[in-house]
Amino acid sequence: MYAPNAEGGAPPAATGGIPMNGGGGGYYEGGVAMQITQAPVTPWSTGLFDCFDDVESCCVTMLCPCITFGQVAEIVDHGSTSCGASAALYTVIASFTGAGVACIYSCFYRSKLRAQYGLEESPCPDCFVHFCCEHCALCQEYRELKNRGFEMSIGWYANMEKQGRAAATMPPQLHGGMTR
Repeated sequence: MYAPNAEGGAPPAATGGIPMNGGGGGYYEGGVAMQITQAPVTPWSTGLFDCFDDVESCCVTMLCPCITFGQVAEIVDHGSTSCGASAALYTVIASFTGAGVACIYSCFYRSKLRAQYGLEESPCPDCFVHFCCEHCALCQEYRELKNRGFEMSIGWYANMEKQGRAAATMPPQLHGGMTR
């Protein structure tokens, strides 16, 4: 979005521009200072420590966090990685390098989820949340996706079919070539 220019009219067409010093998303275009505004961030639908809002996922996450992580990762990645593959990678990383490195891996998915839905970075930076409260963070991400209408146990593609968006998200079906 652009702010109107000094004369109150519409801003000139975006053809580049020179960034303003000091960050803040502003730039000069045609001698007029322009300001880019960002979309507002929204709060999470549940708090970080509201794990018992969904007791089933809380128990699964406490016993086997790789399952919850895999389900979250599949939805966040729009099905490009399967739940099983993400869960297996999480388990391998945690087994061979320790839980701290697995927390760093899972924190990237929290950041991706926040970016996709415009969620605020709270109560502290993503990697700190995962490092200090890995299980609570995974539960919160799971609940967020569930509250946004995803049925976590069926995966990305089944959710898209269920929501009637299969044609827009799945690759086209190719039929066999010539037959005799």
